[in-house]
Amino acid sequence: MQSEPRQRQQPPSPIEPTGFFTGVQIRPIIVGIIADYIATFAAVYAYFFIYLARELSKQGEVTGEMITEYMTSTEGLIIGFVIGTACTALGGFIAGRKAGKLEIKHGALVGLGSLVVSFIEQAMQEEAILLPEWFRLLSILAIIPAGALGGYAAELLKNVTAGLQRGGNRGPT
Repeated sequence: MQSEPRQRQQPPSPIEPTGFFTGVQIRPIIVGIIADYIATFAAVYAYFFIYLARELSKQGEVTGEMITEYMTSTEGLIIGFVIGTACTALGGFIAGRKAGKLEIKHGALVGLGSLVVSFIEQAMQEEAILLPEWFRLLSILAIIPAGALGGYAAELLKNVTAGLQRGGNRGPT
């Protein structure tokens, strides 16, 4: 029997499971959370103070009370929810693109980070805005999947651009 010439001196390293935070980069997550908050505030204020003020001004003088009343109405809450969810998806997309790997995980962590920051922000407010429980629950349940969806979009874009670079300028087959 012949001996194998390529015997290893050391045994192979044990197989280690990857942890939840393996490969996670903190900087893209922070950038995604910041982008989420800036985009959310800009979009909400743009909607409520430009579009809504124009619509309400047709009825007469616009007061801050009218805007607050509309913002807490069912229509205003749903529009605010859609804007906030879309901006969280944008933050997840930015984090996924910036990380370049594990895009969905980075996007979901943007949603989690935005949820934590919003809880802190609400706890620090002197005068709390009373919102219906259905709206709070819907917002909490949607924020992490919205961030993950943005990360998924970043992953799709990465795969599409990588496929285009590999495939060249060939037309459909």
